[in-house]
Amino acid sequence: MANQIAYKRKAGMTLPINLPKAFRIAAHEFAEALRASFASGMSAQPEDQLKAPVQSLLKTVVSEVLTKTEARVDNGRPDIGVEVTKALCGFVELKAPGLGAQTKKLKGRDQEQWEKFSALPNILYTDAYEWALYRTGVQAEQEEKPILIRLDDIIEKGAAALDDTKLAALHTLLLDFLSWQPIVPHDPRKLAEMLAPLCRLLRADVFGAVEREGSALSHLCADIRQYLFPHTDHKEFADIYAQTLTYSLLLARLETADGKFDMDAEEAAKRLDSGHGLLAQTLRILTQPEARAEIETAVSVLERVIAAVDPQKLAKRGDPWIYFYEYFLAAYDNKMRLSYGVVYTPQEVIGCQVALVSELLADKFGKRLTFADEGVVFLDSSTGTAAYPIAAVESALLRVEERFGEGAVAEYATRCAENVYAFEILVGAYAVAHLRLTKLLTDAGATLPADGLHVLLTDTLESPYGDPPQPPLFGKKLTDEQRRAQQVKAEKPVFVCMGNPPYFREESAEGDEKTRGKWVRFGDDAMPEEPPILRDFVALAPPVHVKNLYNLYVYFWRWTLWKMFENGYSERRGVVSFITASSYLRGPGFAGMR
Repeated sequence: MANQIAYKRKAGMTLPINLPKAFRIAAHEFAEALRASFASGMSAQPEDQLKAPVQSLLKTVVSEVLTKTEARVDNGRPDIGVEVTKALCGFVELKAPGLGAQTKKLKGRDQEQWEKFSALPNILYTDAYEWALYRTGVQAEQEEKPILIRLDDIIEKGAAALDDTKLAALHTLLLDFLSWQPIVPHDPRKLAEMLAPLCRLLRADVFGAVEREGSALSHLCADIRQYLFPHTDHKEFADIYAQTLTYSLLLARLETADGKFDMDAEEAAKRLDSGHGLLAQTLRILTQPEARAEIETAVSVLERVIAAVDPQKLAKRGDPWIYFYEYFLAAYDNKMRLSYGVVYTPQEVIGCQVALVSELLADKFGKRLTFADEGVVFLDSSTGTAAYPIAAVESALLRVEERFGEGAVAEYATRCAENVYAFEILVGAYAVAHLRLTKLLTDAGATLPADGLHVLLTDTLESPYGDPPQPPLFGKKLTDEQRRAQQVKAEKPVFVCMGNPPYFREESAEGDEKTRGKWVRFGDDAMPEEPPILRDFVALAPPVHVKNLYNLYVYFWRWTLWKMFENGYSERRGVVSFITASSYLRGPGFAGMR
C-alpha cells in the first residue's frame, strides 16, 4: 500500500462513498458498544472503556492486524500498539471522551505526554468523538487543512449517530494509519534529523524506567555504574543507552549487503559480531528482554525506521558520514554537543594538516611513505567520526600507489590498520568511526588487526593505570575494551598525534567528579606520589589567569605531550599537529603551556 492516502479532490466535486460493508457493520457495533459501556453505572477509567472497541474496529480495516494494549508507566507509552502483517505500524492514544483529538488543545500532563509522542512517526489520537492522525508531530492534512473526523453524539446515540459520509472519512483515515510505511530520506542530514527525535524519545523512556526503583533498567544502570562507568548518573546512562542502540542498529543495517533486513536488536547484534564485537555485546546487554519490555515502544519504532534505510542510496552521495554525527547531535541535544566540544573540522583544514605532517615525516624523519611507513604509529585522541585517521590513511595509500603501483596498496593498508589508533568518548561517533575506517581499510584490501580495529571507546583523559573492575560475564567485552585503551595510553609509543581536540571551558576552578580533566587535572588516587601532569602548565601561570587553563583542549595538549615525550614508553620524538585556540600564543595564563 502507499504510505499516504491521497485526500485531494477538485473543487466542487464530492467524494463517492465507497464504504466496505464489513466496516459499516463493525462501526455500528463499535458505536453500540460505546453507548452500552458508558451507560453502565460501573466505575471505570474512561480511556479504558475505549480500548476493546477501538481494537475491534481497527481489525476490520485491513487483514492481519494485531493490537496490543500498553501498560501505562508514567505516561510513557501510547495505549495501543498496532502491527500489520507482523510489522510495527503505529500507535493509538486514547483520551477521555470530550477531551478531543486536537493535540494543540491539550494541557498539563496530556500536553507533556504529547511533546514526547510527537516524535512517533505514526500515531492516531481519539476520544471516540474526534479522530486525528499525526506523523512526527504533524497532523495529516486534506487540501492543506488538518483532517479531523467528528462522530458527534456517538456515545450518547450509538449507531444512530453515524452516517455513511462520516464513516467513509473515518475508514479512509484508518486505512492511511494502517498502511504506514517508513519513508527514510537518502540525504544524510535529513536522516540524522529524522533519527534524532526517535533517539530522544528512547532516552526519555529509559530515564523514566531507570528512575523507577526495582525496574530492570535500574538494575542494569547500577551494574554499568559499578563495573564500567562509576560516575554515570541516570541521565547519562539513558543517553548512553539511547545512542548505543540507535547507532548499533544503524551500523548493522549499513553493513547488510542486500536490501532485505528484518531489523531487530538481536539480529543487529549478530551482524555486528564479526567486525564490531564491542557494539554487538553492548547491544545484547542493553536489550535484555526484561529491560527491553520497559521501553518497547521506542525500541520498536527505531527498529522499524532503521530497517527502512537504504545503504546503497546513501552510498551514492559519496561518504555520507563525514558530518552525519554533527547533524545528529545538533538535532538530538545541541547543549550536549557543545559541552563535549563536538565541532567538526572542514575537510580542507584536515587536508592541510595531513599535508604538513606528511612533509615533516618525509623531510625530517625520512618516512617517505608517511603514515604507511614503518614505525609511524598515529593517534587521534578525540577522533569523532575518524576524519583525521581516514584522511591520513588515504594520503599515505596514494603515495604507496604512486611509488609501487596498485598491487602494493593492500599490504600497506594492512600496516596502516595496525598503526592507526583512535579514541572516542561518545558512542554514536565511535560507531560511525568504526564504520568509516573499517570500510576504507577493507576496500583497500587490508587485513584488520587480530585484536580488532584500533578505534577504542574510551575517555582519553581517564587514568592510564589501574585495572578495571571485573564485571559479570555479560560485560567482558566492555572491560576488555577499557584494558586495551589503558594499554595504548600507558605503553604504546606514538609517533604522530594529530586532530582537533574538543574546546570547552569549564566554569568551576575547583572541580569535582564530573570535571572533564580527570587524571590530567587531578592525578590518580592510587598513585598519590605522582602529581597531576597539568601542574606543569599551572606552575608558570599567574594565579589570576590559571582559570584559563581549565579547558578541554588544554587538557588534551598536556596529555599528548606526556604521551609522546615524557612517559617511559615514549620515543621522545615525533609530530603533534592540533587545531588550537590562538590565545595560548600570547595569553599570560599559557606561559607554562608555551
